[in-house]
Amino acid sequence: MIRSALHSPDRAAAVLALLVTSGTHVPLIREHLQEAPYVGWLFIALSVVAVLLAVALVVADTPAVWAMTGVVGAASVLAFLVSRTVGLPQIHDDIGNWSESLGYPAITAEAIATVAAVLTLRRAARQRAALTTRSR
Repeated sequence: MIRSALHSPDRAAAVLALLVTSGTHVPLIREHLQEAPYVGWLFIALSVVAVLLAVALVVADTPAVWAMTGVVGAASVLAFLVSRTVGLPQIHDDIGNWSESLGYPAITAEAIATVAAVLTLRRAARQRAALTTRSR
């Protein structure tokens, strides 16, 4: 089951959301590598992983790829919220900075990817359950 394609109707939205996620973080990398290097490296990792997941969804569309998409999206949303509320080490100036111009498209894209992953995985679980019930 982990390797079978789901043919999710949410795939295009998730692919676009992942590409937007990557695109919104790339312009921030240089600044964050200087200010808080670990954040810059996390932005690099997020940007690369988001593009790889987008490609994987186009090519594979499997439950494992959807699960990783959901985890990456949710972790990104959580990191954004933590950075704006209690703050992260070395970037306390982000606390309360809700008006960052790339923040809104980033968090929107990350939320869309997360919701698409949850919906797709729930739909796949219901379909598996229905197939199991019918095969008995």
